[in-house]
Amino acid sequence: MKTEEKLNMTMLCDFYELTMGNGYFQAGYQDRITYFDVFFRDVPDKGGFAVCAGLSQLIDYIQNLHFSAEDIEFLRGKQLFSEEFLQFLADFRFTGDLYAIPEGTPIFPREPVVTVRAPAIQAQLIETFTLLAVNHQSLIATKANRIVRAAQGRTVLEFGSRRAQGADGAISGARAAYIGGCKGTACTISDQLYGVPAGGTMAHSWVQMFDSEYEAFKKYCEIYPTNATLLVDTYNVLKSGVPNAIRAFNEVLRPKGITKCGIRLDSGDMAYLTREARKMLDAAGWTECQISASNSLDEYIIQDLLRQGAQIDMFGVGERMITARSEPVFGGVYKLVAIEDDQGNIIPKIKVSENVNKITTPHFKKVYRLYDRATGKAEADYLTVWDEQVDDKQPLELFDPRSTWKRKTLTDFEARPLQVPVFLGGKLVYQEPTLQQIQAYCKEQVDTLWDEVKRFENPHNYYVDLSQKLWDIKQELLRQSR
Repeated sequence: MKTEEKLNMTMLCDFYELTMGNGYFQAGYQDRITYFDVFFRDVPDKGGFAVCAGLSQLIDYIQNLHFSAEDIEFLRGKQLFSEEFLQFLADFRFTGDLYAIPEGTPIFPREPVVTVRAPAIQAQLIETFTLLAVNHQSLIATKANRIVRAAQGRTVLEFGSRRAQGADGAISGARAAYIGGCKGTACTISDQLYGVPAGGTMAHSWVQMFDSEYEAFKKYCEIYPTNATLLVDTYNVLKSGVPNAIRAFNEVLRPKGITKCGIRLDSGDMAYLTREARKMLDAAGWTECQISASNSLDEYIIQDLLRQGAQIDMFGVGERMITARSEPVFGGVYKLVAIEDDQGNIIPKIKVSENVNKITTPHFKKVYRLYDRATGKAEADYLTVWDEQVDDKQPLELFDPRSTWKRKTLTDFEARPLQVPVFLGGKLVYQEPTLQQIQAYCKEQVDTLWDEVKRFENPHNYYVDLSQKLWDIKQELLRQSR
């Protein structure tokens, strides 16, 4: 791929980021250090957790931030911006710090997923793309993880490119689905760009192209003997599709000693048809033939199919995964939580709302995950002020930030920081893992959650608690705002 010709995304920003940037510049605030948090308020589908994704795209974006001469001329034509500000943009680059929770990590509402420490104009300008990258890919990774868990160890493939929300929705969505646990994708370019394994066999048009279903199946087996998965529902699954598939397997694959093959169903009563197909295949000696199913699947349909005894080895999931159709918005927000004064002191800031869920947690913070040493399970996440240290050799009392009378003391636990430095002083300091490593890490980390947190319906509420110091600071700012 000619990646040097890729689109410059610097102008993918909300226009108010530029008007505010010009205002900061005119007010002399361009060098004021600010702290912004990216966090979300609710888990999609009323789930117990989300899966973090999108950091790789954010890194690439920040490394390539620049305004071209054409960009500057376009902005000049708006007749809103000072020439001094436009010159500032001509020399623009990111010089701040960025901390983030690694991709594949289970994340929870109201904890900082990304923290940006940078001069005001820089921090404001990257808001839109930061949210775009994290929101979209976290949404798809979360949905994919739900679907993969519903499949109970069976292979899940991402099949949604043709119904994704635009080209990037298909390409980066396949990447996010892989992080969430999918084994591969139908999207070829996602394999080319990111290494998400792409695969596929045939559509109904292949079967219709030939004079008979049998001829279509036989020819396909002859051309692809080691990758023969036949679509058996073009006409009649049990009366023609499966019998013709067995005939083609017998005539083409069996003489070659090939036992690996498959059939796919894309319509009909999947539970009944796959049970009957399995009986027919086994009776013909094709016990290793895998049965795949597609057609508007999601975690609930897959769960029900398996409960009904469906004989399905592999699921191809399309529109309901790639668009997260049941709840297609990941509500991540980007909020100012602190600034630095002229002496470098960090001054916490808070956003207050009559909607309690929209009140922010102020200050430059650390995020810890607390693990029970005996079970290895995650017990809670813990937010502290940046200069606090958690001593996991001492008992730690946790309390619900909203119902402070709910308390729990942890004793034998381990505290692990969640965020890692990604950029420091504008320089990339993070060694990105491979996509395969991210997927393996995601599975490992999801396994540290209690099953009660992973329920699809009415999951246990996993707590994100505040240190006493941070809670006190927040309460004081709330009092001052009255």
